Parts: sequence; C-alpha cells; structure tokens
Amino acid sequence: MKSAAKILLVEDDKNLGEVIRDLLTDVGYAVDWAENGQQAISLWGKVLYDLILLDVMLPVKDGFTVAEEIRKKSDKVPIIFITAKAMREDKVRGFLIGADDYLTKPFSTEEMLLRIQAVLRRTQLQGSGVIVEKEIYQIGRYTFDASNQIISIDNNTRNLTKKESDLLRLLCVNKNQLVRRDFALKLIWGDDDYFMGRSMDVYITKLRRILKDDPNISIQNIHRTGFKLEVKE
Repeated sequence: MKSAAKILLVEDDKNLGEVIRDLLTDVGYAVDWAENGQQAISLWGKVLYDLILLDVMLPVKDGFTVAEEIRKKSDKVPIIFITAKAMREDKVRGFLIGADDYLTKPFSTEEMLLRIQAVLRRTQLQGSGVIVEKEIYQIGRYTFDASNQIISIDNNTRNLTKKESDLLRLLCVNKNQLVRRDFALKLIWGDDDYFMGRSMDVYITKLRRILKDDPNISIQNIHRTGFKLEVKE
C-alpha cells in the first residue's frame, strides 16, 4: 500500500492553519503544522517531508529565511510559498531561493490541492529510483496518460505538449463540471490577463481537435465563465 505523502504546513494564522491541516488530512496526507519559522526548522530537522507549505509572513523567522536555511541543507524537498502579497519581487525572491510554486491568498482549496498534486507528481517523477503510479484518465474511447503526456484511441497514440496535458488533466479532474477561466489561467498560465486568455482559447481548440474522434466527448464553452468537459457515459 502506498504511504501518505508527508506535508509540513507552516502557517501562523490559527484559523487558516486549522482549515488547511484538516483539509489535507481529510484527502489523505500526513500533516505536521508549525506556527512559526523556528518551529518549522525544528520539525524539518526531525522528519523527512515530501513537501513544505510555507507562509511568507511568520513570527520568529519569516518564510524566506526558513526556506533559505532549508535550501542550504537540501535542494530536494519541494516548497510552495503561501503569501498575502502579490508583489512580483516577492515571487522572484521566492523562486530564486528555490521555491517550486506560489499560492497567493485568498486561494481556493481546489487550487491548493491541484498545485500540491502537481508539485508532488513532478518531484516524484524526477526522483532517482522512485516508482510512481501512472495517472490515467478514461475519456470515452480515449485513454489519457497524464503522467507521460500521452493520449490514445484505437491503438493510435499521440504526445501532448505540457500545456495541452495540464489543461486536459484539469478538465478530466472536473469531468462534466465547470472549470472557471480565471482559475485555469492562474493555475496553468500563472496569470489571467487578456493575452493569456487568448492563448488558453487556442489550446482549448487544440484539445477539441485531439478529441474529435469520439462524438460522445465535447468541450463546452460556458459564456464568460469557463469550460466543461462533457462525456456521455
């Protein structure tokens, strides 16, 4: 049986910390919660974590300092920063330290879980000698291997680009449900401005062409709101 990924949550806001800890525990992660930077360093030194969710604004030691201390000893454990700031320079500093991703408050629980899954999947695939389970989705007659970015139908297989694969995976996770445009843009493109939106529309068109051989599959455009992958069972 596959063991649960261990996550170190570092968040000084008690209400938010409890919500995140309980949510992560409910979906199957093993979670330790530190309420300040020094406590985070102490816990990290005792437990081998698979991922760190790290708030930037912390008492005793701020998140950037915590990340710098961890990166001096390990460049393997993935770090996702949590911050109320949306300043570009803060994000640049975080990535220069060695952050793997960034969550800006307020964020949805869905966005947080998808980002955690994406970072864990990426780091596990890069890990030496690590065996990971394939992430397979059945979409009508199509079989989509998200872990290898491959889709196949009737013994015909094609490779997908990373963005095609990421977007199709998001639609599959929310099959027959609305995926909001702004959420998809922030998650996959990193921003939701006009030009990113036009880029996403192009990729939606590409996915429609890729899925055209099964008439029971369609990607519906929900006016000014988002998209829905509809699959008739």
